[in-house]
Amino acid sequence: MLYDLIIIGTGPAGLTASIYASRYKVNHLLVGSALGGTMSWAPLIENYPGFKQTSGVELGQKMTEQAKSLGAEIKNTGIISLSKKDQNFQIETENNEILEAKSLLIATGTQRQKLNIPGEVQYLGKGVSYCSTCDGAFFKDKIVAVVGGSNAAVTSAAHLAAFAQKVYLIYRKKPLRAEPVWIEKIQKEPKVEIIYETNVLEIVGDGNLVTSLKLDKGYQDKELLSLNGIFIEIGGIPGTDLVKNLGVELDEKHFIKVSQQMKTNISGVFAAGDVANSSGEFRQIITAAAEGAVAAYNAYQYLKGGV
Repeated sequence: MLYDLIIIGTGPAGLTASIYASRYKVNHLLVGSALGGTMSWAPLIENYPGFKQTSGVELGQKMTEQAKSLGAEIKNTGIISLSKKDQNFQIETENNEILEAKSLLIATGTQRQKLNIPGEVQYLGKGVSYCSTCDGAFFKDKIVAVVGGSNAAVTSAAHLAAFAQKVYLIYRKKPLRAEPVWIEKIQKEPKVEIIYETNVLEIVGDGNLVTSLKLDKGYQDKELLSLNGIFIEIGGIPGTDLVKNLGVELDEKHFIKVSQQMKTNISGVFAAGDVANSSGEFRQIITAAAEGAVAAYNAYQYLKGGV
């Protein structure tokens, strides 16, 4: 089947784009391996209009339900490759399907950045995690650390404090980069201790589970910081590997270059959300959703034969 538009990515940008595409009566397909995208990893969201408080999982579910209610077709699968075939685009999925579309909207977001230190791979799932929402409950009455200084790190530390006995927030700089309201909250949380201007050099374990961290400055005159788990929240890298084969232009940080209309340098290919360079360093759920709406509108115009 030939679709007018295939949206790649099922986070806020992709889901919002689907909602708008449905309203424009664009025959489209939404493809992604994780409904809600990295938004689903957010333990607490307080800055999305209409919700005093919600979780990323809940917000993602509501967006998905709305998209489906308008007729969205969603395939939960990863994508192996993208290519151009004559005037259309061809997609090969992990389910061995070949899909075709007249236009594409890339909303693949970012992938979690890794520390790339000894022990990180070895103890993944054995004390090393990139998602406090997913794994926080497993550390009830345990000692954990969160690495990072942004909103994601600070909100994760606050979330983990509800389960853990003690939470270390380790940041390589000073001060924290999170929103002031979150910094104020975390500074008042008695279970959280902030360790500034410190890097994690190694994740140490007993072969089965994480037991401690080696820090570049040590901790209280000790070489190792004893704990049971580490949550890595140091940002993400754009998911742009798929688009390189199409010749989509990237910036120096490997984000997709887009115009105000969310157009890429390839006719018929649009990009929105965290994968695009449109919002600079300010990447939020609300900006991703807005860009998804703009991209869907301009894809509609393209399909109509507009500029």
